Amino acid sequence: MPRTELAKYPTCVSDEQWRILERLLPRPSGRGRPQTVCRRRVLDAIFYVVRSGCAWRLLPRDFPNWKTVYGLFLRWRNDGTWQRIHDVLREKVRKSAGKKRTPTAAVIDSQSVKTTEVGGERGYDAGKKINGRKRHLAVDTLGLILAVVVHGADWQDHDGACLVLMRLRDRFCRLKVIFADSAYGRNGLPEWVKSTFGWILQTVLRPVGVKGFIILPKRWIVERTFGWLGRYRRHSKDYERNPASSEAMIYISMIHLMARRLAKVKY
Repeated sequence: MPRTELAKYPTCVSDEQWRILERLLPRPSGRGRPQTVCRRRVLDAIFYVVRSGCAWRLLPRDFPNWKTVYGLFLRWRNDGTWQRIHDVLREKVRKSAGKKRTPTAAVIDSQSVKTTEVGGERGYDAGKKINGRKRHLAVDTLGLILAVVVHGADWQDHDGACLVLMRLRDRFCRLKVIFADSAYGRNGLPEWVKSTFGWILQTVLRPVGVKGFIILPKRWIVERTFGWLGRYRRHSKDYERNPASSEAMIYISMIHLMARRLAKVKY
């Protein structure tokens, strides 16, 4: 297919989504040679990579050159653009749902995933028997991500939670309670959270004597968020060398999801 022919993929942003996202992208610096690449097509390409799970070099030829796309992905990762866009969209989605800009409650959990041969930080999760990394999320009661940290799978949940909660401290002053599973109730973590942040870390336990699958209050919310991320095949494993890229990929997935929600497009 000729590079000039713009193919329409299901992941491509609609006109309404582009109106939402365009104003959030950083403006060109004005230095050096004028930028000629279409930034809408760059976004389309990045969403295609995250949703389809393809390698950068395997981008279809009707997208901009993969080196250009990957270069902008890295630039916007390093300058915090992805997180800034994500946070603005999260506030818009909360407002559309009748919520205030920042939450008073959060839910925290982790997901262990395998890595590949590319290297980078990793570890062995003896409980899940997985050699790879953990995606540690804190979400609000709508399932929208408040903070994400990717680290080696050998980290215990209560240790990884400290990194996530530190990222919440200066950004969510209305936060009062964090819901979590029993793994977060060990090693004095609830007491540390109370003394450091003034928050209540409330563990949600399984009912005694109940066997098999059961939906637990609050904890299902973060599990649903992991399910949303699972639709984006780039998350089937952690393919990134740098955990910062893994975190950026998670933000990008949620940006795509929230932009479609704000534009009233069914997924």
